[in-house]
Parts: sequence; structure tokens; C-alpha cells
Amino acid sequence: MPTVLVEQAGEIAVVRLNRPAAMNAVNAAMRRELPAELARLEADRGVRAIVIAGAGDRAFSAGQDLEEAAGFSAADVDEWFTGQHAMYGAIRALDKPTVAAYNGVAAGAGYQVGLYCDLRVGYPELKIGQPEVKAGLGSILGTSQMMWHLPIGLNAQLSLTGEFISGQRAYEIGLVNYLVPRAEVLAKALEVARLLAGQPPNALRLTKERLRELTQADFDDILVAAKKYQKRAYESGEPQQQMAAFLAARKKG
Repeated sequence: MPTVLVEQAGEIAVVRLNRPAAMNAVNAAMRRELPAELARLEADRGVRAIVIAGAGDRAFSAGQDLEEAAGFSAADVDEWFTGQHAMYGAIRALDKPTVAAYNGVAAGAGYQVGLYCDLRVGYPELKIGQPEVKAGLGSILGTSQMMWHLPIGLNAQLSLTGEFISGQRAYEIGLVNYLVPRAEVLAKALEVARLLAGQPPNALRLTKERLRELTQADFDDILVAAKKYQKRAYESGEPQQQMAAFLAARKKG
């Protein structure tokens, strides 16, 4: 089964992260398939904007698939984070506007997929956060990315505690651009995408280029930092222990 589904709504493409049984958790297949689908949509002249959502009604994405990550060692870190960084880079590289429809839980790598979109739509009861530390991983990718969105104190709170905040709170601090009832998230994301699709395309492309340029050096450094720190995490054995304990508890519960 493909981990990414694409449907067309006029000039808007809706891209769904498609692992609903796993709460759309990111795995190796998704890291490969999402960039390929986005590149195809970028080349399609009939597509003017892209909405990214999660399949099903439970999650946008629960983040990194812990069953996959629990089997990793320090030797797997390079390939893993190279793929993760390339997935985020594929979203950043789009000249067409992107809107994240946070239609369910958005955690870790999934939360970051949304942050790499241009704009985000959520709902008041949404659970959103950066819980890597609870899995024994340094919060490296997310903390680095949140520097573009949050004051250092709020960044530290989300990164060090691993706590989730509500969609209402995320809207108040600027992580979510539009807040609507949960049932209206996708419709609002499509509305915002159509608004962006109606802008003069060259002006939009130039603006996106400049926004990328402002953060490109930081984005490049994120990969270097992720590899450095996550190798140290796996060498300590802590991620393997924490993830195994979490998975065992989940099976019992």
C-alpha cells in the first residue's frame, strides 16, 4: 500500500500521509515516496497549490515510526536522517504554495512536516508537540526548526518537556495560522490553498525563494547537527531502551 496518496481538487492537490493504522507515522517508505510525489506535483502545470493532510481521522502524523527506529543503531543514523532531511527539503523546495491540514495529532517528524509547509490549519483540541526526548532522542531537528517560529523560551519548553500543547495554544503562539472546528480543517486548508493559488505565480515563487534563502544555511546545518547528536544518542543505548519500553507498554495496553 502506498504511504502517500494524492487526489486532485481542481487546481489544488491534496497529499495524504497514508499509514492510518500507524497514525501516519513516518517510515522509510514515506521518506522515499513523499519527495517523489511532491516533485511530480511541482512539475504538473495543472497544480497551483498543495494541501498536506493525514489519512483517517486519528492523526496528521504521529511522527517517526518507533517500531522502525527501535531497530536502528548508531550505524543507521546517517541514512535515516539523510532521508528525513531530504523529505523536509522536498517540501521546502516547492515553488507552489503548501498548506498543512492538521486534521489529527501532529507529533515530532509529523509536526515538522507541517512546519515546513507555508501555512497551517488546525483545530482547538488538536494535540501538537515535539516529544523526541521521551523516546531517548535529542530534540535536534525540531528544536532547530522551531527557532524560525518561536522565542527560545517556548522552544525550550516544547523541546525539553516533550509535552503536547493544544491547537488553541499553538494558534496563540503562531504555530498554527488558522483555527477552525475539527470537521472544517480540510475545507479551510483548501480555501487557503485556493487563495494562494490565485496570487500572481511569479511573485509567489520569488517570495518563496527569498523565504528559503533566509533560512537555507540553518537548514543545511540541521542535517549535520542531527547526525552528530543522534549518533551519540544511539551510542548511549537510551533510545533503544526507551522505545522498547514504550512499544511493550503499548502492546499490553
